[in-house]
Amino acid sequence: MNHHSRRKTCHFCENKVAIDYKDEHLLDRFTNDRGKILPRRVSGTCAGHQRQLSQAIKRGRYLALVSYIPDHQR
Repeated sequence: MNHHSRRKTCHFCENKVAIDYKDEHLLDRFTNDRGKILPRRVSGTCAGHQRQLSQAIKRGRYLALVSYIPDHQR
């Protein structure tokens, strides 16, 4: 039995989507229920887009577009 699953493809490369810090719904998809940024091995993003994504999430948090903590903990 092989436990390795199919390699996840990068959402941004696949759909030619630009990462924008103002798109809070997109950025929320890449944070977990505790508000942490999902790692590459979980989200399936490529290295370049993961860096852009992290930067966009941090920028969105700083401008209060993306929450540092999830809604259910407030």
